[in-house]
Amino acid sequence: MENQARLPRTTPEAQGIPSQAVIAFLDAIRERELELHSFMLLRRGEVAAEGWWAPYRPEYPHMLFSLSKSFASTAIGFAAAEGLLSVEDTVIGFFPDEVPETISENLAAMQVRHLLMMGTGHAADVTGSVQKDDNWVRGFLAEPVEYAPGTHFAYNSAATYMLSAILHRITGQSLLAFLEPRLFAPLGLSEATWETCPRGIATGGWGLNVTTEDIAKFGQLYLQRGEWAGQQILPSAWVDEATSFQIDNDDGRANDWTQGYGYQFWRCRHGAYRGDGAFGQFCVVLPEQEAVLAITSGVADMQAVLDVAWAVLLPALSASDALEPDEANQAALAERLASLRIDAPQAEPSSPNEAQLEGRVFRMEPNELQLDTIALRFSEQGAELVIGSERAGEQTAQLGRGAWKASRIRIESVKQGAEQRVEGSFAWQDGDTLDIRLLFAETPFTYKLALRADGEAIELQFSANVAWEAGRVLTIRGQAAALA
Repeated sequence: MENQARLPRTTPEAQGIPSQAVIAFLDAIRERELELHSFMLLRRGEVAAEGWWAPYRPEYPHMLFSLSKSFASTAIGFAAAEGLLSVEDTVIGFFPDEVPETISENLAAMQVRHLLMMGTGHAADVTGSVQKDDNWVRGFLAEPVEYAPGTHFAYNSAATYMLSAILHRITGQSLLAFLEPRLFAPLGLSEATWETCPRGIATGGWGLNVTTEDIAKFGQLYLQRGEWAGQQILPSAWVDEATSFQIDNDDGRANDWTQGYGYQFWRCRHGAYRGDGAFGQFCVVLPEQEAVLAITSGVADMQAVLDVAWAVLLPALSASDALEPDEANQAALAERLASLRIDAPQAEPSSPNEAQLEGRVFRMEPNELQLDTIALRFSEQGAELVIGSERAGEQTAQLGRGAWKASRIRIESVKQGAEQRVEGSFAWQDGDTLDIRLLFAETPFTYKLALRADGEAIELQFSANVAWEAGRVLTIRGQAAALA
C-alpha cells in the first residue's frame, strides 16, 4: 500500500464484501437506535465502505477517549525499539524524586509492562484519586498497591498516564512530539491534539483527537504488523506482543471485555482485537479477515455496536476473492451513505412565546454547569443563543430553525475548554417548550436544552445524548434581569 494522505478507495465487491451487507449493517444500527457518527470498513488496505452522519464530516477530528491508550502504547513500542526503555524497567526507577518515603514491595516490583497490561497491582482504577494531586506522578506512586503486579487486572487510565510521564521524562518530549516523526508523518495522519495534565504532560489514557481516517490508518498499520509503504516502521514483534493476551480479565460475562487484555489493546471474540474509547470510539482489527473497522459514535451500549459488527459484517468478510460487480446494490449503498444524518429537532418552527424570550437576559441559579446567564435573539432564519459564564465569558451559538447551523464556542467541561465546532438547532414543542440542541461535532456529545418561560421566570432542563451518569436531567431555574 502506498504512503499517501488518503487511503485508496474501492467498491465493497472488489474486496469480496457484498454491498447489501453494508446496507444491512446500516439498517441494524438504525434499528438498534445506535448513534454512530462515522465508520470506515477497510479490507486489504483499501476503503470498501465509509460514511459520516451529517453534520459530522470526514475532516473533523473526534474525541477518542480511551482509544488514546493504544496510541500511547505504540509510543512505548517505538521507545523500546530504540533502546530508550525496556518493558522490564521498574516504574519507580524513572522517578526517584517522586517516590513515597516508604516504598512497598509491590510498588517496587511494578514494571512498564504492568502499566501496559493494566496489571499494576491496584485493586481498582486510581485515576480519580491521582488527579487530586497537581503532580499526578507523585499521586500515582503514593497509591496503595494491593496485589503483586501482573496478577490482577484493573482498568486504570492513570497507568497509561504514567507511560506518558515516563516517555516525557526520558525524552523531554510530549507524546505527540515523539509520535510525529515515527507514526503521524509516515502514515500521513492529520494534525492532532492531546489533552495534558496540570504539569503539561499528555494525559495518555484519554484526550487524543484525530479523524476517523487516522483511526483506520492506525488499525491498518497494526493489521500489517507494523509495516507501512514497504517499510517496517514499528517492529512486528511489538505488534504481536501488544495485541496478544497478556493478562486475564474474565469476570464471568461472555462479551468483548472479557477476552483478555494486551498492551492497551482489548482482545475480542472471533480472533479480533481493538482499541476503544468511551461512548463508542473503535479501532477493530480482524487479522483473519484482513479487515479494519473504524467507528466514532455517541452510544451508551458499546457492546451493541460490536454485536452488530459480528452479526452482520463478519459473515460478509468470509469471501477471499472479489465478487461480481453489483451495480444496483452499489447504487443503493451510495444513496444510503449520502443520506446519513443526525436529525435536528422537528416540531413547530416558531411560537408566539418567542416574544417572551426575545432579547431578554435571564440570570440562572447557581449550578454545576457554571451557567450564569442565558439569552436568545430570534430571526426569520434562526436564533442566537448567548450563554454567559464567569470562567468562559460570553459565548454565542447559532441555531437553525429545525436545521443545523454552525458556529464555534468554548465549553469548559469539554476538551479542556478549547473552542470547538458546534451545530445548533431549535424547534418549539407544543408551542411552549423551546427544544434547543447543541451538537459538538468533534465529540460524542449533543446537549439538549428544554427551555420554558413563565413570565419573569425561566426553567431549563439540561441533558445529553450520552453521559457518565446515563439519563441524568439537570433542572436550572432563572429570573429575567433586564431587556437587552
